[in-house]
Amino acid sequence: MFLGGLPLLLVLALLFVAAAFWIGGRQMREDSGLPDGRVFYSDTETWRANNDVLHAAHLRLVGKPDYLVEQDNGAIIPVEVKSSRAPERPHEGQVLQLAAYCLLVEENFGVRPPYGILQYRDQAFAIDYSADLEADLLAVLDEMRAARGEDDPDPDHGDPRRCLACGLRAACDRRLA
Repeated sequence: MFLGGLPLLLVLALLFVAAAFWIGGRQMREDSGLPDGRVFYSDTETWRANNDVLHAAHLRLVGKPDYLVEQDNGAIIPVEVKSSRAPERPHEGQVLQLAAYCLLVEENFGVRPPYGILQYRDQAFAIDYSADLEADLLAVLDEMRAARGEDDPDPDHGDPRRCLACGLRAACDRRLA
């Protein structure tokens, strides 16, 4: 009788372990700040090296968000992870960085993100990618170009080795090597 119950106990124990892993995995995902969906792009060292650069040539804008998550409805959500504790409200520069990733997602995938996520160590902020935020980003990009006095700047160095090691090399039409 005891031996006949052993397989049943083993199956129940395995089901319990599987349930514990499933619950733990869901909790880890929730703690990560990632929205529901499939992570299909990552530029963090926790996965593998990622040389895929998003670019908008007409704006001379390139970038590599930390994560891109495709949701069931087809939306693509950029996630930018910050290692610091969350400020009371996100810094303007970080919001504009996230807006740049939203713009790059739209340019590269043809899908306008409804929002992006700034994930700090202890809190996440969902930032709406509104027309006003996009206009603010474009104005800042124009100001940056005007401050340099050029519409099409040269690289800010003359070292071909830096170009060879640059993560944005694939999207750059001004590379030295």
